[in-house]
Amino acid sequence: MKIVFALFISLGFLYMADSASAQSLPNNMTAKEKELMKNYVPPFSSVETTTPPVSPARTQAEWEESSGFIMAWTSFNAIQAQIIKYGQLEGKVYLFCSDSNSVKTYLTGQSVTPTSNIKYIYGGFNTIWARDYGPWAIYKNVVDSLSLVDWIYNRPRPLDDQIPVLLSNYLSIPVYSTTTAPYALTHTGGNFMTDGNGTGFSSKLILNENSGLSTAQIDTIMKKFMGITRYPKMETLPYDQIHHIDMHIKLLDEETLLVSQYPAGIADGPGIEANLQYILANFTTCYGKPYKVVRIIAPPGPTGTYPNSGGDYRTYTNSLIINKTVLVPTYAAQYDSTALRIYREAMPGYKIYGIDCNAIIPSLGAIHCITKEIGVADPVFISHSGIRTSLPNIVNQVKAYIKTKTGVASARIFWRTDTVSAYTQVNMSAQPGDTFIANIPSQTAGTKMYYYISATSVSGRTVEKPITAPSGYYKFTYENATGIENPGSFVSTYSLEQNFPNPFNPVTTIKYSVPQYGFITLKVYDMLGKELASLVNENKSAGNYSVNFNAGEYSSGVYYYKMISGSYSSVRTMMLIK
Repeated sequence: MKIVFALFISLGFLYMADSASAQSLPNNMTAKEKELMKNYVPPFSSVETTTPPVSPARTQAEWEESSGFIMAWTSFNAIQAQIIKYGQLEGKVYLFCSDSNSVKTYLTGQSVTPTSNIKYIYGGFNTIWARDYGPWAIYKNVVDSLSLVDWIYNRPRPLDDQIPVLLSNYLSIPVYSTTTAPYALTHTGGNFMTDGNGTGFSSKLILNENSGLSTAQIDTIMKKFMGITRYPKMETLPYDQIHHIDMHIKLLDEETLLVSQYPAGIADGPGIEANLQYILANFTTCYGKPYKVVRIIAPPGPTGTYPNSGGDYRTYTNSLIINKTVLVPTYAAQYDSTALRIYREAMPGYKIYGIDCNAIIPSLGAIHCITKEIGVADPVFISHSGIRTSLPNIVNQVKAYIKTKTGVASARIFWRTDTVSAYTQVNMSAQPGDTFIANIPSQTAGTKMYYYISATSVSGRTVEKPITAPSGYYKFTYENATGIENPGSFVSTYSLEQNFPNPFNPVTTIKYSVPQYGFITLKVYDMLGKELASLVNENKSAGNYSVNFNAGEYSSGVYYYKMISGSYSSVRTMMLIK
């Protein structure tokens, strides 16, 4: 094991004299731990390899196929029981515990059956926060040789810090460690997310906790050990005490960001919005497209208070994706119903379950913070950028990067124009560089297209993209030229014109220009920053456009509208007089 006896002497009073108290530690550091951290030496095991993988690495994204997930059976057992109830239907639960019989008794009392998919791993741990100290699953050469990566945990909790090695021993897979120079890196799982295609995101907490390393050195370690080639880092937020991005933002797939939204000017709302705009203005998806943004409320506490007024940091983004299921923290029915609806709309085909997290959220974490997914040993990796819009006279080519350890036996695309008809199947043809293509025939304007990709490996494993297909799918609409003046004509720059007429009552027209194909948002707000209408939220080809805004339900006053596309942003005001 990787526990150093000297560490037990220095930390033993905290973690052994009162184990129940230790296991109830919050996600942030206590005052005593801050003192211990000054002289903390992370434990090390000879099992760990402290040099990077020889072959290029790729880190698993959360929505990829998983064998299961890890948890430590300790405080908040009622919440853990619910996670196990739904999670075990999608994969194994690698449960660290000291007594499996007592766990089984508790789960039976909570009507959690069967329990055959729970794999008990015996070993010590300090806390419940498995996301932060758990290992990351990586693959060499995209899909080969499942391995684990273990960072220096940013808490002086040596038993937690040994979990990656315990899991490595249990699964008989290697573990790489960033615990010794020149690759010593302190990091925490809640402050990292990846798209599975080389992009990673964190807050600048990683810079603060590795002050002896330059940004370039941190990026190099992440590239060598985890294959991260793009690594945006966002500003930390004033009311987020742990500065973990999973408390307010989440990748739902390679191109979709789920973002917490507070009322205008409240708590971390301005900071979250600034971070989002930084990402949208400076980065595209791994496929070179603008990110799609799905906003979800950050609900107040029981008395209506937010973190800036002493309320808990309630969050819906702190969810777990485990294969075809998403487990979402819930708090109050009046907000939960909307949040769960947003998940279902954004993630078609997934089973969405809400789990009451009121008990755990005061400790600064929820479902994502106490779980960590582990990949499968023989993945079928499909990377595909979903078509967003199309014109009727275009036959759409669907392209995907597909790779397996044993080779691709077959690849197919399934398409249909409604959600009740049978899918039509088209074989995809292999191209150089593990690329596969097939065509979807053109349809009339206004037709909606639903499609998914399926690939089978030589070893006989079949995986769909998205993983929830056929009930899950990619969707786009064939657009007509309504609202386009001179579609496809040359436009040199983006522009947003003053609405006409202005003042208006109750309808006005807004014209705008797009110089190149890209994702456009055009939204109307009141003077407090509350979004009133989304007039445009889709890809547009180059051209001059117009859209109408009907303010019949609003009172007289000044409003503003904002257009965003990539790094372009423009705002204008308008006046409604009734």
